[in-house]
Amino acid sequence: MLRYVSKRIGYAVLTLFFLITIVFFMMRALPGDPFIGDKTPSPTTLANMKAKYGLDKPPVVQYFMYLGNVLRGDLGTSLTYEKPVLDIVKEAFIVSADLGTRALLFAVIIGVLLGAVAAIKRGKSMDTVSMVIAMIGVSVPSFILGALLQYFLALKLNQALGHQLLAVQGWGSFKQTVLPSFALGLSSLATVSRLMRTSMLDVLSQDYIKTAKAKGLSQRMILWKHAVRNAIMPVVTIMGPTVAAVLTGTFVIESIFNIPGLGKYFSMSVKDLDFTMIGGTTIFYGALLIVCTLVVDLLYGVIDPRVKLEG
Repeated sequence: MLRYVSKRIGYAVLTLFFLITIVFFMMRALPGDPFIGDKTPSPTTLANMKAKYGLDKPPVVQYFMYLGNVLRGDLGTSLTYEKPVLDIVKEAFIVSADLGTRALLFAVIIGVLLGAVAAIKRGKSMDTVSMVIAMIGVSVPSFILGALLQYFLALKLNQALGHQLLAVQGWGSFKQTVLPSFALGLSSLATVSRLMRTSMLDVLSQDYIKTAKAKGLSQRMILWKHAVRNAIMPVVTIMGPTVAAVLTGTFVIESIFNIPGLGKYFSMSVKDLDFTMIGGTTIFYGALLIVCTLVVDLLYGVIDPRVKLEG
């Protein structure tokens, strides 16, 4: 167990190192200058600004300086907002984490239930409804779904009812969280439900399920104690990528629904060539997803006793 965890942490650190390196040099390859906007500053002012942020040094020197700062927990100062990147990340990620958690819970809980019921009711109307929802979730991009939800379930529905049932944009109240959470989580819900249905069908055909029925166990006990617990293993396996998909999906959803999360700052930093903000948010998300993947790997062994965490 200890050897396995140590090995995984080593891989995580190595992955993060490569991520920092790639992001740093890709940022420097972007066209344009972060200090030149609508008005071009004088050469002296431009030189002073570059010296302030260490951009007057050779790229290799900048890289090692940046790497050393990151190792000390310093993600730098935003060129646009002139605030420490870490402070901005802390403030904005609270909103992004709230949105991501709501979407993830919606996707996993409803997806598992929908997939399990579809497998139990195979070939019936519930199975058809489940597959239709899954197809919509897979085929319709989140930004299109978000715009459609805003128009029909917020704008038109509110006009028809004469009062605001669901908010078009913003964040804070419950009515403002429903549509973005649904739009963000539907794609992951489709993936989870399809995988759960396939896995459940396979489990229900196994000999130990037939043995449980022969012993006279109740349908509820067979389904929840034997079938669902074994069928859910593939879903646990994809939780790492699912978390990644939900968190990165917040970038688009936050822009559509005007949510003040980390995705908003990331989008603006790319537009403004804010190198430190781009690097800081990317490293933060990268580290978060690596940790999530590690946790999922460890939980896999806890849920399924047959899996041994060996190095």
